[in-house]
Amino acid sequence: MSVTSVDKDFDKLTLSLTADFGAPIQQVWQLWADPHQLERWWGPPSHPATMEEHDLTPGGAVTYYMTGPEGEKYRGWWRIDSVTPERALEFTDGFAEADGTPSTTMPISTVRMTLTEHDGGTRMRLDTAFGSKEQMEQLIKMGHEEGLTLAVGQMDALLAG
Repeated sequence: MSVTSVDKDFDKLTLSLTADFGAPIQQVWQLWADPHQLERWWGPPSHPATMEEHDLTPGGAVTYYMTGPEGEKYRGWWRIDSVTPERALEFTDGFAEADGTPSTTMPISTVRMTLTEHDGGTRMRLDTAFGSKEQMEQLIKMGHEEGLTLAVGQMDALLAG
């Protein structure tokens, strides 16, 4: 599996995931930049994603839903804060109601994804910052760490073609 570490820091309110791939940066970037590729790995295998909107420009949005094994839908959204093509993406990540509007009761986090050359391939780092210890604990209890690890773990097969 490509995920090499997942570190939680409750003092800094962060969860950091590192994954190493034997593919060039441009190819890993496309897994984020192409909505059809993104929906093939975003979300754990049991909850595939469907991208509804995908605009990776500052101020742009990504909206999606994941479909569970029983057909239930879980909606989410990103607000794109900054983009450095083929190197970095920063976005605000949140849950949405059934009608797609952002949830006012669920936590919101900030995610920074960076890609760097590493051992002839690519290292991807996802740093998630939470608004409070309670929000971080809530999302971890909901399976955020496991879901993210399973989701990123699907990237290897896509990169292998």
